[in-house]
Amino acid sequence: MRLQVKGKNVEVTPSIREYAERKLAKLGKQLADQTQVEVELSQQRNPSIAASQVAEATVFTKGPTLRAREASPDMKASIDQLVDKLARQVKRYRERRTVEPRRHTEHNGVEPRGVDQRDDEERDLEGIAEPRDGLG
Repeated sequence: MRLQVKGKNVEVTPSIREYAERKLAKLGKQLADQTQVEVELSQQRNPSIAASQVAEATVFTKGPTLRAREASPDMKASIDQLVDKLARQVKRYRERRTVEPRRHTEHNGVEPRGVDQRDDEERDLEGIAEPRDGLG
């Protein structure tokens, strides 16, 4: 995972940068090495907004681009909430990539092609072929 931490209207101190890198390292275990992650930390200057510390992240994956935005009065709390939200999105992204339900489900009681094809060929070779439709 390639991580880039940027600041907008705020200086990114080394301690905040290290904190963001440490928290986002948890996502690195689930993402590919070439996945680019951009984190933008900003501060809203409006005094009527209590949650002025904003953390936004964009994860560029092979499929969809994952985005999250969190705001709170404290920058570290914003980063924590951002990581939680991104972790849920990455988990869902990973599950969708590994499980392809439309290719492996039965439709109207008929198995998809290629599932038991090898078993039928082996039975034919052994001379104990059984009909698959159950009609006899």
